[in-house]
Amino acid sequence: MDSIVEIELWRLLAAYIFLVLLLVITWRLGVGREKEIVISAFRMTVQLIVMGYVLVSVFQVNHMFISLGIFALMEVFAIRNVYSSIKVKINVKLRRVIVFSMLLGTGIPVFFFLVLVINVNPWYEARYFIPIAGMVIGNSMTGIALGAERLINGMKAKREWVEGALMLGATPFHAAKAVVNDAFNAAILPTINSMVGMGIVFLPGMMVGQILSGVSPLVAIEYQIAIMLGILGSISLTVYILMQFGYKSFFNQWSQLEI
Repeated sequence: MDSIVEIELWRLLAAYIFLVLLLVITWRLGVGREKEIVISAFRMTVQLIVMGYVLVSVFQVNHMFISLGIFALMEVFAIRNVYSSIKVKINVKLRRVIVFSMLLGTGIPVFFFLVLVINVNPWYEARYFIPIAGMVIGNSMTGIALGAERLINGMKAKREWVEGALMLGATPFHAAKAVVNDAFNAAILPTINSMVGMGIVFLPGMMVGQILSGVSPLVAIEYQIAIMLGILGSISLTVYILMQFGYKSFFNQWSQLEI
């Protein structure tokens, strides 16, 4: 396989023409998101450059505590992003459930994937640990944000229905079951839809990156299938934990609905 073609600086800068195109379109349509788009692009650029230099050093040192520290840092930022992306008020109990769901729902799949699926030795090998953890946490962050917001809105929208079920003798679990199921479906649907079109409609970013770096397409496919299943498992587990404990945050100790 040929070595990867490096992108010169001026060619990389030329890619920002697509950002200019989006700004022109939003300006013509009067959407009013120009400032948000510029800030997002600037943050992406700075964060990726900084992360690139950090990863170079981390890969050279390759220490367990450094890998775990970066993992913890990614979790903190992911949880903060979940809080900020949910446009409705989140009660304290649900915030704690989100933290617990993210830590457990992403931690288990990441270590399972590293140890049993690709058999990395040592398991904290930074070149594998950090990218895989980032993909798992990032996708789970999106799933849990969708699930939590749908859960909150669903409990508010169906408040009378839930209270009616409680008055008829239903437990909080059965009274909120329809809302919980709807929120779970909404959270995992984007991932399922992306799996349907993968390989036919589009090639995933990780697979493309490996192919461009000179890896055999067959090896890239093996990694992509494995990581996609890992992401699916992480999202499923994260959102499941959120739903199993999250609905309880809307009820008090006397099984009364509190919204």
